[in-house]
Amino acid sequence: MKKIVIFASGSGTNAQAILDHFKDSDQVQVSLILSNNPHAGVLDRAKKAQVEGLSFNKFAFAKAGSIHKLLQELQPDLIVLAGFLWKIPEFLVQEFPDKIINIHPALLPKYGGKGMYGAHVHEAVVANKETESGITIHYVNEHYDEGAIIKQASCEVKSTDTAEDVAHKIHQLEHQNLPITIEELLK
Repeated sequence: MKKIVIFASGSGTNAQAILDHFKDSDQVQVSLILSNNPHAGVLDRAKKAQVEGLSFNKFAFAKAGSIHKLLQELQPDLIVLAGFLWKIPEFLVQEFPDKIINIHPALLPKYGGKGMYGAHVHEAVVANKETESGITIHYVNEHYDEGAIIKQASCEVKSTDTAEDVAHKIHQLEHQNLPITIEELLK
């Protein structure tokens, strides 16, 4: 059985798409959902799906902290950042090479880097009058949004679109593409 660990900071819609996709799988399971936000909706989603969900602080995220120990014990086949807002420590990137992926709400390398997440990305796309946006699923390395690209999917941005309109289109792309990409990576 292949094991997935999901890191998320917010409501967890991408985590839910992953949970739904693999709920009846006999080959892949979501083993653990972790959040840096004790009030994150993703923890409620974990509970409803009967998947262990834990929140943690910066101390637990440090080398030899409880999260590091959990990951060492579990040895996940894939760690998925699904709306997780903290940078992954370099020691984890090195310990789990090519096993940590992120989904970014833009077509990297555009609109990537520190501070470029969620609504900030969509507002920048609209402000710059882009005609296209999309998602990038990429491996995580030591730098924000600079890991090797696994998959991109795009959507049209109309001149009348608001940041909220773009966000809606991006969420659809995320929910369609992330679970399938995970499945392909775990084959």
